[in-house]
Amino acid sequence: MSGAYGDSTRSVKAVDAEHIPGGPIASTPVPAAAYHIPPDEDDSLDSYGRRSNPTWRQLESALAALEGAAAALTFGSGMAAITSALRTLVEPGHTLVVPADGYYQVRAYANEFLAPRGVTVVEARCDQMCEAAEDIGRGDVVLAETPSNPGLDVVDLHRLAMICRARGTLLVVDNTTATPLGQQPLSLGAGVVVASATKALSGHHDVLAGYIASSHPELMEKVQRDRLLAGPILGSLEAWLVLRSIGSLGLRFERQCQNAAAVALMLRSHPAVKSVRYPGLPDDPSHAIATMQMRRFGGVVAVELADRDAVWDMVGRSALLVASTSFGGIHSSVDRRARWGDPVADGFVRFSMGIEDTDDLLTDIEQALSGAGR
Repeated sequence: MSGAYGDSTRSVKAVDAEHIPGGPIASTPVPAAAYHIPPDEDDSLDSYGRRSNPTWRQLESALAALEGAAAALTFGSGMAAITSALRTLVEPGHTLVVPADGYYQVRAYANEFLAPRGVTVVEARCDQMCEAAEDIGRGDVVLAETPSNPGLDVVDLHRLAMICRARGTLLVVDNTTATPLGQQPLSLGAGVVVASATKALSGHHDVLAGYIASSHPELMEKVQRDRLLAGPILGSLEAWLVLRSIGSLGLRFERQCQNAAAVALMLRSHPAVKSVRYPGLPDDPSHAIATMQMRRFGGVVAVELADRDAVWDMVGRSALLVASTSFGGIHSSVDRRARWGDPVADGFVRFSMGIEDTDDLLTDIEQALSGAGR
């Protein structure tokens, strides 16, 4: 795919169906569990729905193109993709570094399922990742999430990748928050990308999906084998929904980033707000690194209000904010992360900006905060 294309053109081209005169422009899902097979035992054809599906392959081709990868594999959720990658790539006796300030269920999986099987699990914040990578070596794995969820801190991916390469360590990057339109970890030196496609890629709050992308065929063969045997597959209809959604990703993500930047700037000086994190703010601690490695700063803003009651006061006063624990959809939403066990203050909220008109969002949030916690 040409690097000269803009984000919306890249998104549309990624989901192109085969150009057959008289054929449909849009792809259609193939909801087959079983297929006709020839008597000559040709294993290159579709045979069973857990093994392969034409809709998967079109979606995987689109995801690989967006991530700048040689190949991608789809899964039934982001966690299915991440756990398959870790299960496949981390062996007993090896060390796995996971984000201490990233998605909490990844830490839970590492500590509850991998550690008892002989994997040494090291938790490191974004600012500790490079130091943690210096202490491990060949065969070990570093999983970085950047920007981190929910705190929006940023890992210096280029520096981390150089350390991992020098030590023979595999770098896996969770690209969920940034999306491939925000950054491309593989181009910065990562070996594998994992992500939840449930969020901005699908963007409509109606499907769970995940994927792994890489340009290392031997790694992808192992992951594909794990998917076949463990069965964490993506349904064909869900694959088609993600594929259909990717066509509008460029437009949606552009508006989400625009809204996030405007809301972060407004909230930074609001009297009801204790703190704001957004990599796009010039005074954000991560701005310098984010500017070097991110093309767009994303649609998520991390905010701390006075306390739990202030959060729910704001939600109750708002006409546009939806209380939801996911992010990346067309509706703007808020999630008070302390309720899920994240190590954050009671008044910490993750704003996920939708595609509403920017001025409408600013007006709504301003009036919603006018009495929050007072």
